[in-house]
Amino acid sequence: MLKYFKLSEFASPDLPGSESEMCDDFLQMIDNARGIAGIPFKINSGMRTIAHNRSIGSKDTSSHIIGCAADIHCNNSVDRSKIVAALIQAGFRRLGIAETFVHCDCDERKPNAIWLY
Repeated sequence: MLKYFKLSEFASPDLPGSESEMCDDFLQMIDNARGIAGIPFKINSGMRTIAHNRSIGSKDTSSHIIGCAADIHCNNSVDRSKIVAALIQAGFRRLGIAETFVHCDCDERKPNAIWLY
């Protein structure tokens, strides 16, 4: 049970119901991070079908297609700082930081990393 999100927020836009494929551990971690941050998290992208992932130019190795990633909308440095700090405190070790979003995932197939877009 999520406190801060509706599961449907994580669905791939081309496949309603795909949110059921999201990783439970990921969902608990991001829900916890939202509580720590104390600000709303708007999910730009969660689960992605391979077709949708390719249509936006992402790689077939994307953590989104296995349901353990999300991009959180953010367009200012104060909120970005709160989001990143909360994600780290919640246990995320893979973060991507862009001007308009913060990516987080718990993909165990990949090394811990922080990157910029």
